[in-house]
Amino acid sequence: MSNITTPGARSAGARAGAPIPSAPAGTQPAFRADVAKDDYLAFCEELYRICGVDLLQYKRQQMERRIRTWTARRGTPDLALYCPRLAVDPEELDAFLDRVTINVSEMWRHPEQIGTVEKQLLPQLAAEGPVRIWSAGCSYGAEAYTLATICCAVIPNARVTIKGTDLDRRMVQRAREGVFTPEDVRQAPKDMINRFFEPAPRNGWKAKPEVKRLLSFENGDLLRMRIQSESQDLVFCRNTVIYFNQEARDALHERLVDSLRPGGYLVVGTSERVTNAREAGLSSPFPFIYRKL
Repeated sequence: MSNITTPGARSAGARAGAPIPSAPAGTQPAFRADVAKDDYLAFCEELYRICGVDLLQYKRQQMERRIRTWTARRGTPDLALYCPRLAVDPEELDAFLDRVTINVSEMWRHPEQIGTVEKQLLPQLAAEGPVRIWSAGCSYGAEAYTLATICCAVIPNARVTIKGTDLDRRMVQRAREGVFTPEDVRQAPKDMINRFFEPAPRNGWKAKPEVKRLLSFENGDLLRMRIQSESQDLVFCRNTVIYFNQEARDALHERLVDSLRPGGYLVVGTSERVTNAREAGLSSPFPFIYRKL
């Protein structure tokens, strides 16, 4: 998952070689820190104007420490001077985004949770009709390909579509390629990898066409992109909101719930929860898995 997916989230809008689209002229970040104007706040606002990345929705202490350490190492510790550098140097902007965004993922991450999806959720959803899955903050696609592989194995006759969304263009491009390193597949069942992937250079693995045909990937900011109500049966958003402030986290969860049809499932990270889940119209039939009532 693209964890600073600027939401989700580089999402985690995350986790850009090609430049991230600039924000529309005159727009402001969706969430503002309730603090006096300072160099960090000014830096975040200017960065948003440069590339559309809104750092104000992340926990300030963690993010500010990361940024100041980085700018000092780059020889420009003054944030007011570093932002103009980002505006004219695409390579420096890429390097900066690599530092402040987090792309930690692997296939079959949290295998107990994946097992519940495989054995309980997918067979039930497939029995009810087409299965529409959204990996929100998909990073380079490890989660989405895990889901596609499981669908090929356990519900081969179902109509399945899996969409991955991330703000980071580089991660989205990598996800479309469907190539994974030995480290990415270390927790994956070997029989599944051998069945649905083929060897790639440097001991990697590339998804076979029958897996890739289920998948599509797009750039998008999870907190700003248009989301169609009741359009998904299963939504994954794991290990993205742990970096958000509470306001952004709750806003994203509200949007994800809205995207689910009644009876659909939301899967969150194993250190995450939805605030006031019952008031949001959710039950929790399994650990860290919510169902829309």
